[in-house]
Amino acid sequence: MKSLAKPQTNLVPTSFSDLFDRFFNESVNQFSQSVAFVPQADVFETEDAYHIHLNVPGIDKKDINVEVQEGILTISGERKKVAEDKKAHRIESYYGGFSRSFRVPEKAKGDAVKARYENGVLEITLPKDEQKTKRFNVDVI
Repeated sequence: MKSLAKPQTNLVPTSFSDLFDRFFNESVNQFSQSVAFVPQADVFETEDAYHIHLNVPGIDKKDINVEVQEGILTISGERKKVAEDKKAHRIESYYGGFSRSFRVPEKAKGDAVKARYENGVLEITLPKDEQKTKRFNVDVI
């Protein structure tokens, strides 16, 4: 009886060029099939606060949710697709829901978070708790 399974040929590349081509093509194919919308984030610290800038262009601020729960800051939302009545020739933007979470530093006031959305950037500010950031000089005895 003949096997219907397709024989696996060329499992081992015969040259470096074949290896490079396989790696590049497989990586590109995997990337294009498995990428989700994950906004880029920049996190900064100043003397009095922590700052998170999340790049979310094309998202209406009403579609963004920011919450702090049990020491975790979670930013979630959704980038909606272009109207279906348009004939798309090329779509390079990612759409769908997203969620990014950040551990709130111990020195931050989790209940005093501020958020501002301007020009496609969501700016989150977590003020530091002055009592937790004070430095004390201790006399050595």
